[in-house]
Amino acid sequence: MPGKVEARLKEKGISLPEAPTPAANYVPYVRTGNLVFIAGQIPISDGTVKYAGLAGQDVSVDDAYQAARLCGINIIAQAKAACGGDLDKVTRVVNLTGFVASPASFTEHAKVLNGVSDLMVEVFGEAGKHSRAAMGAPSLPRNVTVEVAAVIETA
Repeated sequence: MPGKVEARLKEKGISLPEAPTPAANYVPYVRTGNLVFIAGQIPISDGTVKYAGLAGQDVSVDDAYQAARLCGINIIAQAKAACGGDLDKVTRVVNLTGFVASPASFTEHAKVLNGVSDLMVEVFGEAGKHSRAAMGAPSLPRNVTVEVAAVIETA
């Protein structure tokens, strides 16, 4: 029987993929105590990068927002794996650290990363409110537009 978070995902029409596997020599998450540190997630779906290039140059701010949202969906998939399939064990989204590939003149990093922040609140409610860092980068792995790492608290 699905829990309340799964029901909310279904109600919102959000389908979670299987937790993406790492692209290099690291693990997708590390649990220590009641915290789960989720490795940087990229805007990938069905094994394909969906948003590539620099925000504000190759990718519109609106599309970069969607890229961040997709990173968030992959974060939630990792959280589900870390919680043994039960997202109701997530008690708090503690922190998100986001990187936006962009030219030096780009200043809309916060607007882009609202894509993942908005999703966390939409899915987890009050428990989805978090601290955050938003940074620009001249390039990201696989030429993705956004990468987001997370710290999640669990029961």
